[in-house]
Amino acid sequence: MAGTVAKESRIQKLIELDKKHFIHPTTDPKLLAEQGPPIIFAGGEGIYADHVNGDRYIDGMSMLWNVNLGHGVAELADAAREQMMKIAYASAFKGFSNEPAIELAKKIADITPGDLEAVFYTSGGSESNDTAFKLARFYWEVKGKPNKKKIIAVTNAYHGVTIGAQTATALQAFHEFSGSNIPGLFVRATAHLVHAEQGDKNDPQYGESIRAAIEREGADNIAAIIIEPVQGAGGVNIPPEGYLQAVRKLADENDILFIADEVICGFGRTGKMFGVENWDVVPDMMSIAKGITSGYSQLGAVVMNKEIRDALTSYEGVLSHGFTYSGHPTACAVALKNIEILERENVLDNVKAMEQVMREGLEYLKDKHDIVTNTRVIGLLAAFDIREDRENGIPFAPEVKAAPTITDECFERKLILRPLGMDRIAIAPPLIIKKEEVENMISILDESIAAFKSKLT
Repeated sequence: MAGTVAKESRIQKLIELDKKHFIHPTTDPKLLAEQGPPIIFAGGEGIYADHVNGDRYIDGMSMLWNVNLGHGVAELADAAREQMMKIAYASAFKGFSNEPAIELAKKIADITPGDLEAVFYTSGGSESNDTAFKLARFYWEVKGKPNKKKIIAVTNAYHGVTIGAQTATALQAFHEFSGSNIPGLFVRATAHLVHAEQGDKNDPQYGESIRAAIEREGADNIAAIIIEPVQGAGGVNIPPEGYLQAVRKLADENDILFIADEVICGFGRTGKMFGVENWDVVPDMMSIAKGITSGYSQLGAVVMNKEIRDALTSYEGVLSHGFTYSGHPTACAVALKNIEILERENVLDNVKAMEQVMREGLEYLKDKHDIVTNTRVIGLLAAFDIREDRENGIPFAPEVKAAPTITDECFERKLILRPLGMDRIAIAPPLIIKKEEVENMISILDESIAAFKSKLT
């Protein structure tokens, strides 16, 4: 009894300290200050994460789409410790280097598609996308086309929260937060307009397309187009067939760089090592992060093709961009081990097998619950929509908070999922999940949707 009281006292103290001292990202600060954190993680194993109170939860989102190999992987911890005992951190400024950074750069060049062959390291996805924007603009300066500065980004895109990445992000709350978006740098177009991007001017949305934006702005003013192969936070939106190929062709025709934001899609999430490989598209630059270390260390990168690499290495001045932790040896050592495990354990084969189990489970939910619609899965990146009237596509009123309420019900049943707005729910478990575990997630969702529906009557 005394041990239980002491534990409860410790947890309450942690909650109070969190409320007072910890400002959380992407959280309602007023609500958090009043109620404290809903969970304080203390451990994890496989697809499960543990609360300090001893409760075990299914991590149905791989935390932030990034714990691809699951929790508690000793090999990753050992790789970090081994490197730390050699040299934990080393600067990459002034040409200084380290073995893991070199070896990882070569490994990334080996596993990325096409002629992607050189790496600029960052600490995460937002930094990777900001770096891609900068390097795209700098590339055109080196090539004698300094007016090519604008970046085309599309609707429902999420590219991060540094100022440049947040400006490219189309989700309103992020794009407008603190007035931090950069005027005049980014051009918005509507995503997934296949026929318009192929040149069909009879498409009713042609004026909203990337192609139309290039015509308006002038190709000589546009440095790059950035696309998520599958949009993540914007709704888990899988592109229609032919779309990425059309954007790639359009970029080539107009001498514009194509940046693939693979921060979520990369390292097996879609069933391929990189999302673009589902459509046999090779970008000029690729932003990566998250799954590169399975979240065990902070690391990101921009991978670029030979032409961009050669242009950068022809520059004789100082490349005035870099981060303290660019090429962090410990993070790079973890990434190398992470990729080794992905390949050695044939994790991508499991992803493809579990994709089918997930698809069948979501179809079961759709058949059973008339509010579930638009189920979609690619690899272990999945989502579905909630509609009050799915036949006519009518959503629930915002105040009903349909998706957040259902994910709260899941949380009560020890499953962590993520609502995307008020009417969509995302699912992205660790890539090592087993059939029975997927089915358990579906069962909890089934109960949670039923509980939500019961509250409506």
